Amino acid sequence: MIDLCVIGAGPAGLMAAEVVADAGLSVLVIDAKPSFGRKFLMAGKSGLNLTKNEPFDVFTANYDEAEPWLRPMLSEFTNTDVCTWAQSLGQEVFTGSSGRVFPKSMKASPLLRAWLLRLSEKGVQFKTRWRWTGWDKTDLKFNTPEGIETINAKTTVLALGGASWANLGSDGKWSDILSNEGIAIHPFKPANMGFIIPWSHHMQPHFGTPVKTITLQAGTKTIRGDFVISAKGIEGSAIYAASKYIRKGAPLVIDLLPDHSEEQLQSRLLQRKTKASRSSVLRKALHLDPVKAALINEFYTKTPIQDLPKIIKSFHIPHNGPRPMDEAISTAGGIPQSALTEGLMLKDKPSVFCAGEMLDWEAPTGGYLITGCLATGRCAGQSAVTYLTA
Repeated sequence: MIDLCVIGAGPAGLMAAEVVADAGLSVLVIDAKPSFGRKFLMAGKSGLNLTKNEPFDVFTANYDEAEPWLRPMLSEFTNTDVCTWAQSLGQEVFTGSSGRVFPKSMKASPLLRAWLLRLSEKGVQFKTRWRWTGWDKTDLKFNTPEGIETINAKTTVLALGGASWANLGSDGKWSDILSNEGIAIHPFKPANMGFIIPWSHHMQPHFGTPVKTITLQAGTKTIRGDFVISAKGIEGSAIYAASKYIRKGAPLVIDLLPDHSEEQLQSRLLQRKTKASRSSVLRKALHLDPVKAALINEFYTKTPIQDLPKIIKSFHIPHNGPRPMDEAISTAGGIPQSALTEGLMLKDKPSVFCAGEMLDWEAPTGGYLITGCLATGRCAGQSAVTYLTA
């Protein structure tokens, strides 16, 4: 019998595996895909953002309503600890201008390779192409290339991810298994996603263009940053940061020129040439770049010129809801805090612990997601050790 079976080989699962292996206990890590950490590797394709370099209280505030739940775990594995951990795997890190922390290689693959090697040297065993299908009495049951297999483990850590990027392994199918066991699961919702806008053909030249230096407001959330015009709508860091509030129905309001007051813009209008065209007013008098001018023309073509400063400072973008969940960077929903002990053990399944995006917490991009997964994985691993050695 093995001491711990980890199902799901992303950051949360691998962190749990390492904690238990460090306690001298036997560990088996299983994943349904042919290789490990596929979503982690995808995250690193555009630069692996490990965490955020900012004061701890500021950092944890980004978890919003989940902060009271996650804060004890994050205090045991902080944003600073993430940097130390990466460096222990031979990956030097640096902090970008926005405070985001990246490995100098900017990739996930060197870190993941080093981590898997270290786990192997600690005696951790691995299996791929094994899909968990539930329990056979007390044994874990899997569909494998060789047929149905079972594993008898003293403890289990489930780290199967959320319900986005199904082709990378996070398909959310585990929710049916747990629901059939009587465990409450909150419905999945897209998080850190773009929103659908059926653009007119006039916007096509701007697809892929960033809208820079704006302030976006949705509900109580205000973000200064950039977003991107895509063929499907709008996306990018500022949109992702506000996506939860927009998803819940808050209007999306953008200040296209946050460094200029409405009065300053009105003053510029007064100085324009009397016969200046609308396009000239947008470009020369109001100093809008082509993509911001295009947005004005897309939604406010008939707005009188004298009203444009107010529109620019409070630009409402209508949308048709979020992009499909499988396109989202992450998901909300999953296993609620009420179904778990403080040590992340399922109350209705003693010896079974859960971690990572399976849990019903939500955080913006910027390093908060990976840090949260690592911290909850570490907590689940420590709790498994306590259970095994009690």
